Amino acid sequence: DLDECASSPCKDHQYCLNTDGSFSCKACDASCIGCTGEGSDKCEACASGYIKEDEKCTDIDECSLPEKVCLKENQDCVNTSGSYKCVCSEGFEDKDGTCVQT
Repeated sequence: DLDECASSPCKDHQYCLNTDGSFSCKACDASCIGCTGEGSDKCEACASGYIKEDEKCTDIDECSLPEKVCLKENQDCVNTSGSYKCVCSEGFEDKDGTCVQT
């Protein structure tokens, strides 16, 4: 078997999987910028919103940072994978970018 992966035939956000007589390109984990294999522990670098912890790229919980990220009144922070979003608190709704009582 010829190792086709030796010539790096895959794109930047993929890793090469050598198979018998062929190869396939597989997508890197969402937490990676470039990777050498499957999973968040095979990242070459961590994507924005992720940090390397115990050799894995793990999500940063922006909502638990000391500096508040949702600055508008009556807004709550919701952590998402690789990011966060600001939503109006319960009992409030978004009216032209302001959270007003419902």
